[in-house]
Amino acid sequence: MILKSARLRGALLAAGVWAVGLAAPPVQAQYFGRNKVQYEDFQFDILRTLHFDIYYYPEEREAAVMVGRMAERWYARLSRLLDHELHHRQPIIVYASHPHFEQTNAILGNIGEGTGGVTELFKRRVVLPLAGPLEESDHVLGHELAHAFQFDITGDPGRVSAANLPVAIRLPLWFIEGMAEYLSVGPVDPHTAMWMRDAARGKLPGLTRLDNGRYFPYRWGQSLWAYIAGRWGDDAVGHILKASRRTRDAMAAIQRVVDLPVDSISEGWHSALHAAFDPLIPLTDSAPSTYGVELLSQATGSGGLNVAPALSPDGRKVVFMSERGLFSIDIYLADAETGKVERKLTETALDPHFESLQFINSAGAWSADGTRFAVGAVSGGDPLLSVFDIETGNVVREVSLPGLGEVFNPTWSPDGRYLAFSANVAGFSDLFAYDLATDSLRRLTEDAFADLQPAWSPDGSRIAYVTDRFSADLATLRHGRYEVALLDPVSGTSERVPAFDRGKAINPQWAPDGQRLYFLSDQSGISNIYRISLATQEITQVTNLYAGVTGITGLSPAFSTAARASRLVFTAYQRGDYQVYRVDDADILAGRTLIAANGNGDPAALPPAVRQQPKVAAMLDNPNFGLPSSEDFTTHDYAPRFSLDYVSQPYLVFGSDRFGTFIGGGASLFWSDMLGGHNLATALQVNGSLHDVSALVGYTNLSRRLNWGFALQQIPYVAGRFVRYLDTTGGQLAVFEQLLRYRQINRDASLLGAYPFNRMQRLEFGVGYQNVTFDAELRTIATSYFTGATLLDVRQELSTLGGMHLGSATAALVYDNALFGWTSPILGQRYRFELTPTVGSLTYASLLADYRRYLMPAKPFTLAGRLMHYGRYGPESSAEDNRLAPLFLGYTGIVRGYDINSFAFGECQPTAASSCPSFDRLTGSKLLVGNLEVRFPPLGLLGLGPNLFGAVPIDLLGFYDAGVAWTARDRGLCDTGQLQVFTGCVVSSAGAGLRLNFLGFAIIEIDRVYPFYRPLKGGHWQFSFTPGF
Repeated sequence: MILKSARLRGALLAAGVWAVGLAAPPVQAQYFGRNKVQYEDFQFDILRTLHFDIYYYPEEREAAVMVGRMAERWYARLSRLLDHELHHRQPIIVYASHPHFEQTNAILGNIGEGTGGVTELFKRRVVLPLAGPLEESDHVLGHELAHAFQFDITGDPGRVSAANLPVAIRLPLWFIEGMAEYLSVGPVDPHTAMWMRDAARGKLPGLTRLDNGRYFPYRWGQSLWAYIAGRWGDDAVGHILKASRRTRDAMAAIQRVVDLPVDSISEGWHSALHAAFDPLIPLTDSAPSTYGVELLSQATGSGGLNVAPALSPDGRKVVFMSERGLFSIDIYLADAETGKVERKLTETALDPHFESLQFINSAGAWSADGTRFAVGAVSGGDPLLSVFDIETGNVVREVSLPGLGEVFNPTWSPDGRYLAFSANVAGFSDLFAYDLATDSLRRLTEDAFADLQPAWSPDGSRIAYVTDRFSADLATLRHGRYEVALLDPVSGTSERVPAFDRGKAINPQWAPDGQRLYFLSDQSGISNIYRISLATQEITQVTNLYAGVTGITGLSPAFSTAARASRLVFTAYQRGDYQVYRVDDADILAGRTLIAANGNGDPAALPPAVRQQPKVAAMLDNPNFGLPSSEDFTTHDYAPRFSLDYVSQPYLVFGSDRFGTFIGGGASLFWSDMLGGHNLATALQVNGSLHDVSALVGYTNLSRRLNWGFALQQIPYVAGRFVRYLDTTGGQLAVFEQLLRYRQINRDASLLGAYPFNRMQRLEFGVGYQNVTFDAELRTIATSYFTGATLLDVRQELSTLGGMHLGSATAALVYDNALFGWTSPILGQRYRFELTPTVGSLTYASLLADYRRYLMPAKPFTLAGRLMHYGRYGPESSAEDNRLAPLFLGYTGIVRGYDINSFAFGECQPTAASSCPSFDRLTGSKLLVGNLEVRFPPLGLLGLGPNLFGAVPIDLLGFYDAGVAWTARDRGLCDTGQLQVFTGCVVSSAGAGLRLNFLGFAIIEIDRVYPFYRPLKGGHWQFSFTPGF
C-alpha cells in the first residue's frame, strides 16, 4: 500500500502550519492517543545491491540476502514493463515479522494487522515485514516496488515539498493499488477471480464508481488492469501511468492511451467478466447452503466477516473469529447447531493485552477433551500461545515465545500435552512443538521453505501440514506449490501427500478415523474442499462452489472438521460476506468424483481469455529473468544521518504604509534518518523586526521504548489598536493616527519524554524553562489637515508588566482506548492526570484531571461523559498573577453557549465588583467542567450506508454542559439564585447540533445552544471546528 489520503494530507497540513503563523513544539506531549511501542532494540545493517539499500538486522540476514536478489529481479521486470529506470537508489527496510514491522518509525502512526507493506512518500522507502513463505514475501515486495516506480514516474526527482508531490498520490486507489497488484501477481489469481465471480452475479460498477469504498481497490483494480493489459497489451500499463503525470487524472490518462471513452471501457470489461464467469454457473453450485446449514452470517445474528471456524471434538460447538462486535476482530464461541453466540472470548478493541489474534492467517484449536481452546496471539510485542477454558471463557494459561516472530494455527496432541504450531522465525516459517508439561520448545523443521497449518492426527503419530518444499527452488527463488505433507514428530521426517499437479493444497483436517484427510485446493481454478484416502490416494470432491471456500486471503484457513463426529464447517465467500456453513450429510462428507469446472477457460484467470502481448505473465513465470547472485552484495553498518524529508511551501511578503515598510516570510524543514528513529523540525517565520521572529528547533528520538525529545523556540504574540482623530499641533489642525502595539515574547526550552506501558497507557514527563517578556509602543503620526504634510512622528515606549523566568517539571499518566466514529470517540475511555510544578518569578503548581467515558447502550447511540478539572494552585500572588492568562470556561470545546465572540455590550450589567459580571464569571485560576452528550450517525441509524456509521460522515448530538471557574477569593459575580461552588458561579447550557467530518481535514460543529445564565442572549447558533470530546 502507499501512504496517501487523509493521513498524507494531514501530514502535509501539519508540515505547512508555520506558513500561516501557527506553531507547536514537535516534542509537546500528545494529550491523548494510542501508543506505538518500540519493544525491540533493533541493530540495523545495510545490504547494498546494484539498485537497492536493504536495511535489516542480524537475525534476518539470510532472508535479507533473498530480499536483495528478489528486489533486483523485480527491478528488472518493472523497469522493462514500465520502460523506466529509477532516479535514485531505492531503500527497503525489512522486518522479520509483522509485530516487528508494527514498531517501525519509518511510518508514522499505528500499523494495522492487515497492512502487508508500505511505500512511503518522503524518502520513497519501501517498508515491509517478511511473511514467512517465500511466495508471500516476494509478492508484497513486488507490489511495493511497483509503488516506488509509480512515485518515480509521476513525480520529479527533487525533494518532496508542497510544490513537488508525485501525481500518484492524487490518483484513485483502484488505479494505484490495482496496478501494483496486477504487476506483482499477474492475470492469473484464484483469489481475485473469486471476488469478481461473486460480483458478476450482481450489478457491476463502471470505472467512475470504483472510488466508492464498497469496492476493494486491490481486487477491483487488479481485475480492471488485467482487462486493460489483456486487450491493449501490457505496455499500455506503463503508457497510462506516464500519461497520468501529464493529465493528473486517471480517466483522462486511460482514455488518452486506449482511445476509447470510459463508458465503452466499462462495458467491455463487464462483458469480459460475464463471458469468463457466466459459463461456470451451470457447472457449479452457487449457493453454499446446497451443502449444509447457514450457521454464522448476518442473517443468523453474526457479522459479515466470519472466519477461522474451529469445531469442537464432538461437533457441538464452534469457535470462530468475527467483526460481529463492529470495532475489532474477536473470538466467539457459538452453538454449532443453531449458530447462537454463547460467549465472546476476547475484547481486543478495548483490552490492551492482545495486540493481535492473527485472524488473517490463523485459526485456533480445541483440545481432544473439548475443555480448552488454544490460539496464537501477540502481546507485548511477543508471540504467545493463549489457552482458554471453554466453560468459563477465561485464559487459563499463556506461553510467551519471545524468540519467535509470530505463531499460527496451534494444534493439540491427542493426549493434551503438546501444542504444535507454525511460527515465523527470522523471516521464514517453521514448525514447532511446545511441551506444556515441561515448558520446553522443540523445533520440528528448520529451513527457508514454507511450513504452515499443522494438524495433529487422532493417534498422535503424524502431523499433517502445508509446505512448498517439494517444488520450490531456493537457488533460483522459484515459488513452490503449497502441498500437504505428513511429518513424524519424533523423527522429523516428512512425506508428500500426493494430490494434484496444479494449484494449492492447504488447510489439512483429519477425518475422525485418521485414515483420510480433508484439504482445500484450487486445482480447478476455484477453491473447494477435497478428501483424500491416505491408504489408496483416492481423491473425492466435497464442495463445488461457484465462488469458493476461502478465508480472508487465498492462504487463510477456511474450514474445520470434528475429531469425533461426522461434521464439517466451512467459510464461503458470498455477496461480499464471509459466512460459515455446517455440513452433516455423510454422502456430502464422503465427496464425489472430481468435477471439471472450467467453463470457457481457467476460472482463476482474469479476463480477457485471449491476451495481447502477455509480458507480465511471461516475466512472472521466469524466475531467472533479472535474478542476480549475491556475490556482489556488500554489507555496511547503519549510522543514523539526517536527510531532508519535506519542505513546507516557503513564502515571502512585502508591504508598506505610513507606519513603515513591512517584510515577512517563512518556511519549515523536516528532517529524519532513514529508520525514522531521529527526527528534527526546523522552522523560521519573520514578520518585520527581530522581535517578531518566530523560530523553532525540535528533536525527537523514537528509537527506543523510552521516547524523548527537546525543543527550543521563540514565539512573539502581538496585539494592537489603531485610532484616528482630529486635533491641533503647533497651532495647526492635524489628522492624528495612533498605533498602539503590545508584544509578548515567549522563549522556551523543553525536554520531554514518554514511556509507554502498552498501546493504551503511558507515562509522560518533562522539564522546561520559559522566559516571557512584555513591551508596548505607542507611535503617533500627525499630518496637516490641509496639506498632508507630516507634522509629528513620535515613538513612545510604554511601561508594561515585568518579565518572567519560569522553570517547570511535569508528569502525566495517560490512558486511551477510545474507538472513533466519524467525528468523535464512541466507545471506551480516556484519562489524563497531570501535575506541573513551576518555580522562578512565580511559584505555583498546575493540576489537570481529565476523565472521559464512552458507552454504547444501543447501536449506534453513544453516551459520552467528561469530568475535567484544571487549576493553578499556590500562593495567590503567583497562581493568580495578572501576567498569567486567566482560564476561560466559554471555549466551544468546554461549555458551549458562552463563547467570547458571542457576547454583546448590552449583556454587561456593571456592578461594584465588575464591569461585566456575566463574562467575568467565566474566568478564573481554576476550572471544573462536566459534559454529557448523546451522539449518533443519523444515516447509519436509517441504514443508509455500508456500515453502522452511514454513507456520509455526519453525527447528530444532544448535549448538556456545566462548569465553574473560580479564584482564591469570592468576587461577588453570581446572579441571585445562581449556584455557587467554591468561590465561582456555576454556568450551564444545553442544546443539539451536528458534526461533519470535512474530507478528513477538519471537524465542523454547528450547534443550537441555550445558555441558562445569559438571559439577554437566549438560544443561538454556534459554529466551531471542534472534534467531540
